[in-house]
Amino acid sequence: MQRGLPMQPTVVLLKEGTDTSQGKPQLLSNISACLAISETLATTLGPRGMDKLIVNERGEAQITNDGATILKLLDIVHPAARTLVDIARAQDAEVGDGTTTVVLLAAQFLKEVRNFIEEGVSPHIIMKGFRQACQLALDRIQQLQVTVDKSDPERFRSLLLKCASTSMSSKLIHSEKPFFSKMVVDAIECLDPDDLDESLIGVKKIVGGGLQDSILVKGVAFKKTFTYAGAEQQPKHFTDPLILCLNVELELKAEKDNAEVRVDAVSDYQAIVDAEWEIIYRKLEAIEKTGAKWFADRDIFCAGRVAAGDLRRVVQAVGGSVQSTCSDITREHLGTCGLFEERQIGGERYNVFEDCPKAKTCTLLLRGGAEQFIEEVERSLHDALMVVKRAVKNGDVVAGGGAIEMELSAHIRKYALSIPGKLQLIIAAFAKALEIIPRQICDNAGLDSTDILNKLRMKHASGEKWFGVDVDGVSGVRDNMDAFVWEPSLVKINAISSATEAACLILSVDETVRNPQSEAQNAGPRAPPGTAQRALRGRGRGMARR
Repeated sequence: MQRGLPMQPTVVLLKEGTDTSQGKPQLLSNISACLAISETLATTLGPRGMDKLIVNERGEAQITNDGATILKLLDIVHPAARTLVDIARAQDAEVGDGTTTVVLLAAQFLKEVRNFIEEGVSPHIIMKGFRQACQLALDRIQQLQVTVDKSDPERFRSLLLKCASTSMSSKLIHSEKPFFSKMVVDAIECLDPDDLDESLIGVKKIVGGGLQDSILVKGVAFKKTFTYAGAEQQPKHFTDPLILCLNVELELKAEKDNAEVRVDAVSDYQAIVDAEWEIIYRKLEAIEKTGAKWFADRDIFCAGRVAAGDLRRVVQAVGGSVQSTCSDITREHLGTCGLFEERQIGGERYNVFEDCPKAKTCTLLLRGGAEQFIEEVERSLHDALMVVKRAVKNGDVVAGGGAIEMELSAHIRKYALSIPGKLQLIIAAFAKALEIIPRQICDNAGLDSTDILNKLRMKHASGEKWFGVDVDGVSGVRDNMDAFVWEPSLVKINAISSATEAACLILSVDETVRNPQSEAQNAGPRAPPGTAQRALRGRGRGMARR
């Protein structure tokens, strides 16, 4: 009689309750999650894009159509879909604009190849085709981009105004494009041309007034800070003052906990108080000797507890340096400016430094009706500032409004016909996916996208390389380079390469292992019993028992 084979023991590899999904269904599920995110963002694209109203768990509402902001506010838990959130944030940090574009492109790349996945084409072949097509697109942008000569300041400034205006065309402030474009370009021109650190552009939001009441201060402005007794008697207007920035306490310190001083007479207590005041008076006299403007009874203005970012920008604008002591301060440690004044703006009072000799910084004072509206204006201006900064560094532009995407699509499709095998289909799918940008701009503007895309394909096939969507015209198409719809080529290069990498990353995942504990409300291992008591033991010094 034949002996039966020994039973194989069951190997338990993962903790009970762990969810594992793998294979083709897992890949298709990830693609569907990415498409769901792109559908949420799709309607925000272009000059006729809609806004999203997002309410968080505390009931605070935000209105925005910035792709990166929407994805940040949406608490996305799907692990593959978070990849799109990451590329939108990277695009926002790197070039400021094109956050919606990058998400739409990545999702459309996946949508176009979903049928190939279902039919059993290896993801590695698709990834190889995508990388090849992406390189073709980047090379074509390098050939097509128009470089503006920086030696002609007027012409170069005109380029920057066009780029800022194009960035704002899809935002809430598109009706005030000329006003804000000039403000953004002036702000970037205030910065040091070598490093162009946009963090030195301060933005202050003041509720009330209209958009046109917003002003650019070529220097520093910050909200009136903590003031000491007698602040109202201080002078509020100075011409050519000396300015001292201190990181020193000019007030009496509170006693440390559990400290005890025993005195036998009232005079001893008074001597302690006098000693404390003497320390402060010595500091104040040292400051007065420097000539800096500080205290009320000496015709000196004082502002205390200034935010660190504002203090850094004051030093950048007026010169000098932040001092951590009041002794040995010389003239070289002090800054100066042409005019200092405390000014009423809306319902707030602001300290304003203007005509600064070393003005490598500036401040935008934004006005508007509602708080949410001003916040969206700030986000819109951030995008425009980043775009203008990139244009200053590079000076290479391409036409926007879907023109560059249509030209790349035509170029890649033509190349695809010249190669054999499965790669031909993959590269053609990449070319078709690029058309999502002009198609979505048409859909959002209420135009017939099929009709306009056919017109654009015909124009690009006949060599009209800068034709894109015109949401205002009768025909729906125009030469966007002549219409001054310009974008820095870096925005498109970054968007296409990031979208391709994200699509390849999602295609390379074929299994998801999900630990149920990581999704629990209070994730993390439980602390052993008694931990809290042990942690609290020994805090402070108890009173001795008698």
